Amino acid sequence: MGNIFARKSMESLMSEANEHGEQTLERSLGPFALTALGIGAVIGAGIFVLSGLGAKTAGPALMLAFVLSGLGCAFAGLCYAEFAAMIPLAGSAYTYAYATLGELFAWIIGWDLTLEYAMGASTVSSGWSNTFVEFLAIFHLKFPLWLAYDHWTGLKKAFDAVGRAAVHASNPDLLPGTKAFSDALAAVLAHPSAQMVANAHALLNAPTIGGVEIGFNLPAFFIALVITTVLVIGIKESANFNAGIVVLKVAVVLFVLGLGSHYVNKANWGSDWHTFAPFGMGGIGLAAGLVFFSYIGFDAVSTTAQEAKNPQRDMPIGMILSLAICTLLYIGVAAVLTGMVYWPDVNIEAPLVRAFLDRNLNSAANVITIGSLAGLTSVMLVMLLGQSRVLYSMAKDGLLPTGFFGAIHPRFRTPWKGTILAGILAAIVGSVTPIDDIGKMVNIGTLFAFVIVCISIMVLRHKDPDRPRPFRTPFMPVVPILGILFNGYMMVELGAANWIRLIVWLIIGLFVYYFYSRKHSKVQRALNGPGA
Repeated sequence: MGNIFARKSMESLMSEANEHGEQTLERSLGPFALTALGIGAVIGAGIFVLSGLGAKTAGPALMLAFVLSGLGCAFAGLCYAEFAAMIPLAGSAYTYAYATLGELFAWIIGWDLTLEYAMGASTVSSGWSNTFVEFLAIFHLKFPLWLAYDHWTGLKKAFDAVGRAAVHASNPDLLPGTKAFSDALAAVLAHPSAQMVANAHALLNAPTIGGVEIGFNLPAFFIALVITTVLVIGIKESANFNAGIVVLKVAVVLFVLGLGSHYVNKANWGSDWHTFAPFGMGGIGLAAGLVFFSYIGFDAVSTTAQEAKNPQRDMPIGMILSLAICTLLYIGVAAVLTGMVYWPDVNIEAPLVRAFLDRNLNSAANVITIGSLAGLTSVMLVMLLGQSRVLYSMAKDGLLPTGFFGAIHPRFRTPWKGTILAGILAAIVGSVTPIDDIGKMVNIGTLFAFVIVCISIMVLRHKDPDRPRPFRTPFMPVVPILGILFNGYMMVELGAANWIRLIVWLIIGLFVYYFYSRKHSKVQRALNGPGA
């Protein structure tokens, strides 16, 4: 069976990091590009999409949910920074676990990272589609509901539109974005009439197969394939494309903060703790777990360590600086959003755009929509970039088919086959699955990875305390312990259903490891001889 807890030596890892040639990744990223990659992944889904879901869960206390998520990421981020500077390879948490906890844990975390990166890209592709539909509305173009959303989301949108029309017909003086309108809409949707049900299905107008309505998010499918194409062409081109988008979307976020602050109604924040945090600390914890997806960009930066010019210096800068900048922006946007719109009436699919449209700020909403599209595009790029690099690292170790996932394009110097597969997977999942379900899977997978990294940094400090560390996690072991506690708490708050999904996914991964990976592992073969 071999030693499933065998570790890769630091010497072999450093040897891989120093490899050169056309079958290796190209080192072309500096500190600005790495920071831009982090901001590119971080600013996007959290502000433009998941802030709506978080507001529904925590109310105005969404601001505290972002603080809680940010702290969990900060503690884990300091551990990531030490690893990324010390082991400048593409595998991120997978590689760190291999060096400290052994092969089985490395496989588990590598398999788990698929939930973070590929499914993360799916979440964002779905959010991009929602924003794209809003963008078309600027030009009075309507995309068919059954082609703009997965079936469940499309039907929900149809019911929402029919319900809003019913509320307006019976109470024309009620304004969208107010508590009264939100309460009236909730009452109507709680007990829809037969006519409303018929009208909703008529509005959806979905084709059927075998009597079952179908839905397919075509924009989400399309954008995932476009981003995949960009990534295959080259890392330098991808980084330049991302940097341009980052400048645009940061400008849009600052625009939101500046203009939106003039339309904040402080009464929407509540008058005491119970109205500020209507679901208490439990709601804040759950919201933190949901919007946690907003922060995963900085760890995606660590997957590009093998493509950084000076990883020992630049990787910590890229991860920590991008995390700090984005946390401040997130808190500000959460305050503006929940101040502009009474929290139960915050739109889930495009919260910021809808908040400005409900104030008749159409031009501002158009600017935000364009910024949202740009922002979500860069998030997808970094997520799919991270996924292909983790698959590449696992293939280099023999845990996945090397000829496929480890293949480097001779011209573009990218792991093109793994990139294409990850892109197609993200495109399919994003086009048929509700965004909130994918987002929860992504979050629990990411939190699990963060906990493993925090454990790994303590293990390596104990087993190899004298190894040179260009960046050292401060206040050991307090920082990694806090990272475990904060991220573990958010995992608990995500609920039993998401734990079941995570466990089922990991069980599937263990079957793959047992029947394929352990038999092809280069570490196992080195331990047991060529015939093992």
